[in-house]
Amino acid sequence: MPHILVFDSGIGGTSVLEHIRAVLPHADYSYVMDNVLLPYGLQSQQTIQQRLAALIKWLDRELHAVDIIVIACNTASTYALESTRQLTSIPIVGVVPAIKPAAIASRSRHIGLLATPATSGNTYTQQLITQFANECQVDLYQSTKLVELAEQFYWSGEIDRELLVAEIKQLELAAGLDLLVLGCTHFPIIAKPLSEAISESMTLIDSGAAIARRVASLLAQGGMTEEPGMAAQCIGVEPGVTNWYATATQAHNIDRPEIKLISLDR
Repeated sequence: MPHILVFDSGIGGTSVLEHIRAVLPHADYSYVMDNVLLPYGLQSQQTIQQRLAALIKWLDRELHAVDIIVIACNTASTYALESTRQLTSIPIVGVVPAIKPAAIASRSRHIGLLATPATSGNTYTQQLITQFANECQVDLYQSTKLVELAEQFYWSGEIDRELLVAEIKQLELAAGLDLLVLGCTHFPIIAKPLSEAISESMTLIDSGAAIARRVASLLAQGGMTEEPGMAAQCIGVEPGVTNWYATATQAHNIDRPEIKLISLDR
């Protein structure tokens, strides 16, 4: 079975992992979160590139047999995807805002991008808008509070709806946009309460399903198909479950002994 490593600063990447598992249910999975620096949306490009380089070193040192890496973080992908690819022969799939499909699907020709400051303000995102949405009005909205709310919701199953509504209110989403691109993998985790807090005329869109298809395609091209029942070839990886790794303990006082603490500082 292929071994897929999914990486994010927190639990946002689980929204992508869910789509991948739906397509490749028998693969082995490792989920690595660099939550000591959560959220990446407040980190510099240099810092993120250094952390991704450290991830590759840790992977080579500790996990070894990984078939594909998914950088399930828009900020990390737009900041460090190309530089990280130069450090390993393992195929790497990044996650970028779904600007292109949103521009194609928009009827009003007015879309919004809801992302962290680092993603919405970087050059790569601006290039996506210029290349694929030059015939649309694209409004940019920034939030890290929604990352915090998504983390809270994932670990506790609860969300502070007053804070959510207040955050949406201060964003001042334009009435004319019909598609809101979720440019942070944390945001689909709270898609339901988020959709309830915005106008009914707005539809949320993210790139999770497209990323899953890309991962399956690359594995098939490499001849790595699922074969249930085969033993995992990766040291320390338990087949059939998601193997969790984190750089910090959880901030929500959740007892998750299966999460192994690691360091990306070496």
